[in-house]
Order: sequence, then structure tokens, then C-alpha cells
Amino acid sequence: MEELSIKIKIAEREYPMKVRAEEEERVRKAGKILNDKIRSYREQFGIDDKQDLLAMVAFDSMVDKIKAEEEHGHTGDSVQEKIEHLNNLVSKSLQ
Repeated sequence: MEELSIKIKIAEREYPMKVRAEEEERVRKAGKILNDKIRSYREQFGIDDKQDLLAMVAFDSMVDKIKAEEEHGHTGDSVQEKIEHLNNLVSKSLQ
């Protein structure tokens, strides 16, 4: 497991970190998404305070995470229902 030392710039501040080589792309992508959201909020609301911008991005990201978890849970329920339905069909055809 090779670790890389990289620097990620978020809201005009650099953060050094060590990441596994296979996660470097994901970490850099996350940094880009954060900076894009910060820029979007700055332009949309005319806010320059970095703490406010970071708080808004953190809140927005948490809402997205909760939504994805809820949708994933519903998908899991749907898959489970389909599996049970298929099991019933197979059981009936074997009788």
C-alpha cells in the first residue's frame, strides 16, 4: 500500500496530506468539487467570508449525503422485494 504526499488547495489554503495511491484521484476530485461549490456560492450570494462559504458547502454536502443514503436504502428495499418475488416464483414452479 503506497502512500503519496500531496497538497490539496481548498478555499485558497493548502492542506498537505498523505493518501493511498489508489485514492489520489478521488481526493483531488473532492477538492475540486469543494472549490467549485465555494465559487458557486460566492457568485450566487455575493459572500466573501470563507468560514460562511465553507459552512454552506459542508451543509450542502451533508444534505446530498443523506439524500444518497436514503435513495440507496430505498433501492435496497426494492431489490430485496424483487429477490423475494423471484424466490416465490421459483418455489411455485418447483412444486
